[in-house]
Amino acid sequence: MVAGWFAGDGDDFRLLGTRCSVCASVFFPREDAFCRNPGCPGGGELAEVPLSRHGRVWSYTDSRYRPPSPYVSDPELSWEPYALIAVELERERIVLLGQTVPGITVADLTVGMEVEVVPGVLNEDEETTWTTWHWRPMGLTA
Repeated sequence: MVAGWFAGDGDDFRLLGTRCSVCASVFFPREDAFCRNPGCPGGGELAEVPLSRHGRVWSYTDSRYRPPSPYVSDPELSWEPYALIAVELERERIVLLGQTVPGITVADLTVGMEVEVVPGVLNEDEETTWTTWHWRPMGLTA
């Protein structure tokens, strides 16, 4: 999907963020130009850091309709609803958004449920598979 936002496969899959060397703030999506923390005294170097693979559901909802333009999708294909969740990462205590793995609906989710980040497919055609991340409730292998 976006180069530099994640790396690895399987159990080595990680989202990549950046950490400020002065205030230790962590950013995702990554920040490569300056510290976004307004309370940081001057900002420091930003280093790439792998983020926690685990977190807890902070909030969730579902996408039941095709978003309007500029969202790009093929209007000839049927729309498949999907669950969106906000996850508070285990170590960093920042909240990230993302889709759940296919087959998980809002009926399967609860606030506080432990989840892990796994590679997912955003889109694919005959030539290319666009990879993204999904959140999977712990204990599931789907």
